[in-house]
Amino acid sequence: MLVGIKAAQIGAMIDAGASYVPPPESVTSAKAEAITWQASQRAVGTVLAVRGVTLGAELSGIVREIGFENGARVKKGQVLVQLDTASEAAQLVGAEADAELARLTRARVQSLATQGSKPQADLEAAQARAVQAEATVTHLRTLIAKKVIRAPFDGRIGIRQVELGQVVSPGSPIASLQSMDPVHVEFLLPQQALADVKEGQKVRVQVDVFPKDTWEGALTTINPEVELSSRNVRMRATVSNTDGRLLPGMFASIDVLSEDARQVVAIPTTAVLFAPYGDSVFVLEEGKDAAGKPNLVAQQRFTRLGERRGDFIAVTSGLKPGETVVSNGVFKLRNGAAVAVNNALAPQAETAPQPVAP
Repeated sequence: MLVGIKAAQIGAMIDAGASYVPPPESVTSAKAEAITWQASQRAVGTVLAVRGVTLGAELSGIVREIGFENGARVKKGQVLVQLDTASEAAQLVGAEADAELARLTRARVQSLATQGSKPQADLEAAQARAVQAEATVTHLRTLIAKKVIRAPFDGRIGIRQVELGQVVSPGSPIASLQSMDPVHVEFLLPQQALADVKEGQKVRVQVDVFPKDTWEGALTTINPEVELSSRNVRMRATVSNTDGRLLPGMFASIDVLSEDARQVVAIPTTAVLFAPYGDSVFVLEEGKDAAGKPNLVAQQRFTRLGERRGDFIAVTSGLKPGETVVSNGVFKLRNGAAVAVNNALAPQAETAPQPVAP
């Protein structure tokens, strides 16, 4: 009796397993849409100043005046640092007096030489002394000018590295000066991109510090050589920076925009099941369950993928516009699995997603 009961129970369990139908998996869906994308080349680069220098002293001296504040904007020709020129100024007074005497002597000797009262040798000596005196004056004026450090161009100056009364030597850094508008963005693209980019193309720049803002500019320089180590080409774009928020040294993302636009079939990236043997999506099709009732079935389909843009990815083959795919939950599906679509909490896919602060 016990054997018979157990055999009946096992048989019932086998029959139940054979007739068991797993419940449908809950997923979200999205339609494959034919949209227009402007072709672009994306890269990462660095913001550079069009003109940037570290100002330094050309001559040694004591700092007497500082004419700027840390981080201030300065104009071309503005006096930034004044070194002590008392010694040179005193020597200049004496040199100017010698130069004036030499000029008077030259004029007098020239007049007498014209009358024949002075030999030509005396005239030549007087002219040489006048030239030497003028050269001494010019030399002293140049020394004084070199001890006045001026801004070579308009820009924003950094933190000063000198203080009043400090003795500076030739080459001592004073402060960094960077022009702020426009700025360059330097980046690398693979050599294959040379067929699609040219000087003058529009570019769009973003930085992670200001994720909601973009800056427009143009591609201005393409390096005439390919780097041997990476087979990349160095390029430079010029971008307007009127608000001054792009600082030299910033990390930036840059899109080189093409003039051509193309139609692509795009789906959310979350709809793709990436695998070493091939990437695939699950397409929703109408089917019937074991009881003959209509339901939705997920059919796996292998695809070829193209460019990514934001939350979307282009499908170059394997999918037609208008077909519905599983957008979330593909990892738990198998070919022919029954699904239940619930888009109530489905995240919104965007071509230019922006992070939301918690």
